[in-house]
Amino acid sequence: MVFSRCNLEELAMTARSAHGGVGEIAWARIADAAALTGACNFIDYAVIPPGASIGRHRHADSEEELYLVLEGTGELWRDGDHLAVRAGDVIRNRPGGEHGLVNTGAGSLRLFVIEVRVVS
Repeated sequence: MVFSRCNLEELAMTARSAHGGVGEIAWARIADAAALTGACNFIDYAVIPPGASIGRHRHADSEEELYLVLEGTGELWRDGDHLAVRAGDVIRNRPGGEHGLVNTGAGSLRLFVIEVRVVS
Protein backbone atom coordinates (compact mmCIF):
# COMPACT_ATOMS: atom_id res chain seq x y z
CA MET A 1 0.00 0.00 0.00
CA VAL A 2 1.35 3.45 -0.92
CA PHE A 3 1.76 5.86 1.99
CA SER A 4 -0.35 9.01 1.80
CA ARG A 5 -1.08 10.35 5.29
CA CYS A 6 -1.14 9.55 8.99
CA ASN A 7 -1.78 11.25 12.31
CA LEU A 8 0.86 10.71 15.00
CA GLU A 9 -1.76 10.61 17.75
CA GLU A 10 -3.48 7.66 16.03
CA LEU A 11 -0.43 5.45 15.40
CA ALA A 12 -0.28 2.01 17.02
CA MET A 13 2.91 2.32 19.07
CA THR A 14 5.05 -0.66 20.10
CA ALA A 15 7.36 -0.76 23.13
CA ARG A 16 10.83 -1.97 22.20
CA SER A 17 14.49 -1.80 23.03
CA ALA A 18 16.26 0.20 20.32
CA HIS A 19 19.69 -1.06 19.27
CA GLY A 20 20.51 -2.25 22.79
CA GLY A 21 19.75 1.12 24.37
CA VAL A 22 18.64 1.75 27.94
CA GLY A 23 14.97 1.03 28.68
CA GLU A 24 12.23 0.85 26.09
CA ILE A 25 11.02 3.40 23.59
CA ALA A 26 7.61 3.67 21.95
CA TRP A 27 7.96 3.15 18.22
CA ALA A 28 5.90 2.99 15.04
CA ARG A 29 6.93 2.47 11.42
CA ILE A 30 4.98 5.05 9.45
CA ALA A 31 6.10 3.83 6.03
CA ASP A 32 8.63 1.45 4.54
CA ALA A 33 10.29 1.38 1.12
CA ALA A 34 7.38 -0.54 -0.42
CA ALA A 35 4.99 2.26 0.56
CA LEU A 36 7.19 5.02 -0.90
CA THR A 37 8.42 5.74 -4.43
CA GLY A 38 11.69 7.57 -3.68
CA ALA A 39 15.01 6.48 -2.19
CA CYS A 40 13.57 6.32 1.35
CA ASN A 41 13.94 2.99 3.20
CA PHE A 42 11.61 3.94 6.05
CA ILE A 43 10.02 6.68 8.13
CA ASP A 44 9.68 5.88 11.84
CA TYR A 45 8.20 7.80 14.74
CA ALA A 46 9.80 7.29 18.16
CA VAL A 47 9.03 8.50 21.66
CA ILE A 48 11.94 8.13 24.08
CA PRO A 49 11.07 8.47 27.79
CA PRO A 50 13.39 10.34 30.18
CA GLY A 51 16.62 8.39 30.74
CA ALA A 52 15.95 5.92 27.91
CA SER A 53 18.04 5.71 24.75
CA ILE A 54 18.57 4.44 21.24
CA GLY A 55 21.81 2.50 21.63
CA ARG A 56 24.96 3.18 19.63
CA HIS A 57 24.79 1.52 16.24
CA ARG A 58 25.78 2.02 12.64
CA HIS A 59 24.08 1.55 9.32
CA ALA A 60 25.51 0.28 6.06
CA ASP A 61 27.59 2.55 3.83
CA SER A 62 24.61 2.53 1.45
CA GLU A 63 22.27 4.17 4.02
CA GLU A 64 22.10 7.49 5.80
CA GLU A 65 19.68 8.42 8.54
CA LEU A 66 18.03 11.66 9.57
CA TYR A 67 16.58 12.51 12.98
CA LEU A 68 13.98 15.28 13.15
CA VAL A 69 13.45 16.18 16.81
CA LEU A 70 9.84 17.20 17.42
CA GLU A 71 9.87 17.62 21.21
CA GLY A 72 12.26 17.32 24.13
CA THR A 73 16.01 17.39 24.69
CA GLY A 74 18.73 14.81 24.46
CA GLU A 75 22.34 14.03 23.76
CA LEU A 76 23.41 12.51 20.48
CA TRP A 77 26.63 10.54 20.32
CA ARG A 78 27.87 10.59 16.72
CA ASP A 79 31.24 9.28 15.56
CA GLY A 80 32.85 10.14 18.91
CA ASP A 81 31.26 13.58 19.37
CA HIS A 82 28.58 14.50 21.94
CA LEU A 83 25.93 16.90 20.65
CA ALA A 84 23.05 18.44 22.61
CA VAL A 85 19.82 18.15 20.63
CA ARG A 86 16.42 19.78 21.10
CA ALA A 87 13.08 20.28 19.40
CA GLY A 88 13.53 21.68 15.91
CA ASP A 89 16.89 20.00 15.24
CA VAL A 90 17.45 17.95 12.09
CA ILE A 91 20.48 15.69 12.43
CA ARG A 92 22.20 13.72 9.67
CA ASN A 93 23.85 10.44 10.58
CA ARG A 94 26.27 9.78 7.75
CA PRO A 95 26.44 6.52 5.79
CA GLY A 96 28.39 3.98 7.83
CA GLY A 97 28.62 6.37 10.78
CA GLU A 98 28.04 5.29 14.37
CA HIS A 99 25.43 7.08 16.46
CA GLY A 100 23.13 6.81 19.48
CA LEU A 101 20.68 9.07 21.27
CA VAL A 102 19.71 9.45 24.94
CA ASN A 103 16.85 11.48 26.40
CA THR A 104 18.44 13.84 28.95
CA GLY A 105 15.28 15.86 29.61
CA ALA A 106 12.42 15.62 32.08
CA GLY A 107 9.81 14.92 29.38
CA SER A 108 9.51 12.67 26.35
CA LEU A 109 11.87 13.07 23.40
CA ARG A 110 9.78 12.67 20.23
CA LEU A 111 11.35 12.35 16.80
CA PHE A 112 11.07 11.12 13.26
CA VAL A 113 13.75 8.70 12.07
CA ILE A 114 14.13 8.69 8.29
CA GLU A 115 16.52 6.35 6.51
CA VAL A 116 17.39 6.89 2.86
CA ARG A 117 19.42 4.93 0.36
CA VAL A 118 22.61 6.55 -0.86
CA VAL A 119 22.25 7.20 -4.57
CA SER A 120 25.45 7.57 -6.58
